[in-house]
Amino acid sequence: MTLMRVPGLMVLGSIALLAGCGSATTLKPPKGQPLPVAPYGATATPTPADLIKPSNQARPERSDEVLKNSQQRRGDDFDLPPPN
Repeated sequence: MTLMRVPGLMVLGSIALLAGCGSATTLKPPKGQPLPVAPYGATATPTPADLIKPSNQARPERSDEVLKNSQQRRGDDFDLPPPN
């Protein structure tokens, strides 16, 4: 009985995955609707491209290069062998 449910679940799962696929087009406001109002303190209303651009906090840039700043480690006085 459960073996008969597996193909049905697989078909439903694949249909659900295909339903999630959409066309990737540019973002536009709905027809007849303006863009959202400018945020408090902003000088202009952001464009759709501005709204989807990740902020610096969301995608920070790397501030150091590990290979260029590598240094020899100093000895660790507490790196002792395990007791017997």
